[in-house]
Amino acid sequence: MNTRQQQLAAFNDLLDVMDELREKCPWDKKQTIESLRTNTLEEVYELTDAIAHGNLQEIRNELGDVLLHIIFYSKIASETQAFDIGDVAKAITKKLIDRHPHIYGDIEADTEEQVIQNWEKLKLKEGNDSVLSGVPVSLPALIKAYRMQQKVAGVGFDFPNISDALAKVTEEINELNLEVQNQNSDAIEAEFGDVLFSLVNYSRFLNINPEAALERTNIKFIKRFQYIEQVAKQQNKSITDLTLQEMDFIWEQAKKQQL
Repeated sequence: MNTRQQQLAAFNDLLDVMDELREKCPWDKKQTIESLRTNTLEEVYELTDAIAHGNLQEIRNELGDVLLHIIFYSKIASETQAFDIGDVAKAITKKLIDRHPHIYGDIEADTEEQVIQNWEKLKLKEGNDSVLSGVPVSLPALIKAYRMQQKVAGVGFDFPNISDALAKVTEEINELNLEVQNQNSDAIEAEFGDVLFSLVNYSRFLNINPEAALERTNIKFIKRFQYIEQVAKQQNKSITDLTLQEMDFIWEQAKKQQL
């Protein structure tokens, strides 16, 4: 592992490279804060993919790509004297200190729940119009639901226990089934959304991140379905040549192999 001095030297080297690229590379010279936005989203998703697969080598690489973007934005902003990477670091350092009065102040918080409650109170004191104002509008719906529920729970708007949270899931599923029987497509969509929202809420009581859980299932599904494709290929068949029963049989084989 690198010493703190080596870490700072490596960071300084990155700043030097960014300065040089911005000055000499046609592509880097052309970029703006706006033009980098979609690239940044891609890099963040690639990082989350690496995390989901538990690949530490790739996590390291993707963190580097994300860090590059942070440096890049700061470099562009510094050219108009808006801010630089030092301002970015100072701002997040101040925020961390301000948001942790139980470490740097005289507030007591011995549990994770107390810490979260303190955070939400501090954010309101900082001028946020709503507890939910800090949730980005552009977040994917599943993550957004989870973050909203975390935030309102932080100010006490929550089910008192896990049984009530589970009962809400059952209630929403029953309401969905009723609308399915009524064949009301708009109401079905609304109730399906309520089912998902209640499941996300239930996940909090299970101490499970719903996004991570769903991605784990996605990865598992990909592995098992690709196993079906591999078996079909070994039999000189296309997957479209297999019957549903044959695919189910191979799927069960994949499960037994813990794919």
